[in-house]
Amino acid sequence: MNKEKVKVFSQKYGIVIMLIVLLVAAAVLQPLFLQPRNITNVLRQVTINGIIAVGMTFVIVSGHIDLSVGTIFCFCGMSIMFVMPYIGWIPAIAVGLALGAVIGIVNGYMIYRGMPAFIMTLAMSIILSGLANMVSNGTPIQSVSKAYNAIGQSYFLGVPIQVYVYLIIVAIAFFVCLRTKFGRSIYAVGGNKEVARLSGINVRKIIISVYVISGVLAAVAAVVGTARLGSCEPSLGSDYHSDAIAATVIGGTAMSGGYGNQLMTLVGVLLLGVLNNILNLLGVSPYWQYIFKGGIIILAVASDVFRRVKVAK
Repeated sequence: MNKEKVKVFSQKYGIVIMLIVLLVAAAVLQPLFLQPRNITNVLRQVTINGIIAVGMTFVIVSGHIDLSVGTIFCFCGMSIMFVMPYIGWIPAIAVGLALGAVIGIVNGYMIYRGMPAFIMTLAMSIILSGLANMVSNGTPIQSVSKAYNAIGQSYFLGVPIQVYVYLIIVAIAFFVCLRTKFGRSIYAVGGNKEVARLSGINVRKIIISVYVISGVLAAVAAVVGTARLGSCEPSLGSDYHSDAIAATVIGGTAMSGGYGNQLMTLVGVLLLGVLNNILNLLGVSPYWQYIFKGGIIILAVASDVFRRVKVAK
């Protein structure tokens, strides 16, 4: 393998190599890491961020950003808890998913009409935070259904049900991105919106659709997360957008749009999950964990930017 092939391989699969190195280091530094109970705990912890990151990948590939996913998670989870005693747990889930879709439609439409994605989704995040507190009166709301709680607390073959849910979502998203006209259109819009429009792609439909996907998946994550806890509180998930963006960018998705891979986002999710877990096992301060996470994001984005600048030259 010549130097150029090595370079291409490292650029394409560098994140996978980083994950493998981190896994080996974690096993050496803390033998408890390999305990089945800890591995299960890591898998369960990454699913919520993973589900949200799938939607975030769609959005970023299209050339946009969504800062509202954390509060969509919270608002939809709070709404599910609020209506569940009156309509039952299955209709309550439907309400939560519908709210996620409606929020996505509003975000997508306003952004298509010219509102900067950063401003629109930030404003939506603030609005939803206020609504979540209004719904709950600023206090946690408990789940009243054991069947609902089982979604986040049950196991199959020793693996949490929510892990299967996440992997199914990743598989569907991977297929949609690479094997469907809709998926190819997302990449086209992210690469060059005007060229995509001139080639006959309905740009408005694509932009609204990716935000609907992001909103619905944030609501799905809310179902999994609140079912696991058996409750929801107004501040739950408020910073989940940063974790989702981190996993997506670390997975190699270009912030400028037009490039990304759902499987690599999965690797990014796992890398963050393993990093958080080993730092917890080693007793590292949570404040340092934020610093490490921020540093990884800077390195991932800088690597992408420098590579693109070099290519342009």
